[in-house]
Amino acid sequence: MLAMILCAFCTWTVMILFISSFWLTLKKGIIHLKRLHEIPCSGCEYFTNDYRLKCTVHPKKACSEQAIACIDFEPKTSACNACQKGRRKQCLNLFD
Repeated sequence: MLAMILCAFCTWTVMILFISSFWLTLKKGIIHLKRLHEIPCSGCEYFTNDYRLKCTVHPKKACSEQAIACIDFEPKTSACNACQKGRRKQCLNLFD
């Protein structure tokens, strides 16, 4: 009888610890995701939308948590480089 009570107690203890550990991990994950959604790089004028050079001003900080308080952030305009994807700029032919 004592072994059965001890076994049930251990089982419930392990289950409670598992559920609380899962809950805390989920809570930390949600907090981390909310923090990552504060990164403003994709809405910045200097963001190039190219994996080789993400930002022309701060290439090492781009798309990381260090970029959250970027002092060089400028909102995108319609003439920014990242908005020109698929469009070619017309160059002047000087020899015609």
